Amino acid sequence: MRRQLLLPVSLVTPRLFGILLVPCLCLASCSKIEWPQSLGGTSLVAGDSQTEVVANESSVSSASIETGPEGLMRAPAMPDVRFTGMAGGDLRQHSAPSEGTDFDPDVDAAGQSLAFASTRHSKYSHLYIKSVTGATLTQITDGPFNDTQPCFDPTGQRLAFASDRGGNWDIWVIDIDGRNPIQITRTPAAELHPSWSPDGSRLAYCRIDAAGDRNTIWLADLQQPGLKKLVGEGSFPAWSPQGDKLAFQRARARGSRWFSIWTMDLTIDEALYPTEIASQNNAALISPSWSPDGQFLTFSIVAEDSAKIVPNAEIGLIGIDGLGMRRLATGEGDKYSPVWGGDGRIYFSNRTTAAETIWSVKPHLGGSFKSSPSAVSPQTRRAVLLEDKDVDE
Repeated sequence: MRRQLLLPVSLVTPRLFGILLVPCLCLASCSKIEWPQSLGGTSLVAGDSQTEVVANESSVSSASIETGPEGLMRAPAMPDVRFTGMAGGDLRQHSAPSEGTDFDPDVDAAGQSLAFASTRHSKYSHLYIKSVTGATLTQITDGPFNDTQPCFDPTGQRLAFASDRGGNWDIWVIDIDGRNPIQITRTPAAELHPSWSPDGSRLAYCRIDAAGDRNTIWLADLQQPGLKKLVGEGSFPAWSPQGDKLAFQRARARGSRWFSIWTMDLTIDEALYPTEIASQNNAALISPSWSPDGQFLTFSIVAEDSAKIVPNAEIGLIGIDGLGMRRLATGEGDKYSPVWGGDGRIYFSNRTTAAETIWSVKPHLGGSFKSSPSAVSPQTRRAVLLEDKDVDE
């Protein structure tokens, strides 16, 4: 019999869709979005929140911000986000909305531009782009619908994303100046989490089974938009930098039914050798992302905690050989949607009871991590708190 933890939710976003599909987990998050009624046997519709997360967190006033390196703004003593570095350091904060939430980060191949979804200006989530090291941001999409999960193409000139603007969750592509939106998928099923092939000719994405029994990964050929190809079971695919593999999450068919991280090889005609890379018996591993050299994967580790109504979420790291699994960062707040930027940093959203914001950390990829420097130490901690100046288009 499946275990279920049913939470009343007011804020449910696509980056947590993978968690909601775990039959034993159901997690509140950050924007009023209605999802399919059946999610892994658990019926959910966004409504008023009745969930209180137990935490000891406080906000930071703008008066505490001082100028840091590269002309950035930083707050050396951020009391509401105390990360303990385990396999990473040089922690930076990249967004601080006065209202709403920022989530679903992605960084272009050059490591210069940060795209994310946000509810800072509306009850609907829209897409924004800003410089990784700057303060101003540009709104890319707008309207009475939700746009989420942006993903830069290899040139950095287009974004693929998931949107319900057509009445259903589908995959879309848009120029970074907000022009030329193109709908890629049109099925009745919810289709989410696009990932570009390295040559920019195809998109991988997941199709969510309304019954919650079988989620599938598909490929779309952008030169032939009507051509879609099923490659296997799973969700939240991520294309490898070399183009020969997909990483994804898949629930086990027995026992705990927690999600684990898998890869599959891609050829011209088929997908081969599904391989489980990482798993835990007390946590779901979700939302994998490749390192720029294709040798490591980062992901969220979502574990049940008897002291909290909702699970804890941390960032994990592992080699593609399945060795060296470690936690990249832990501490206050829940960390989702990690993505490896072209600058070698891992970007993610950090959710506390006060806010949800975008952060990044520099992973340590070599040696032993038992005594790696703490991200809260004066030598390594650089929490960059950016005072965002909104520029809407």
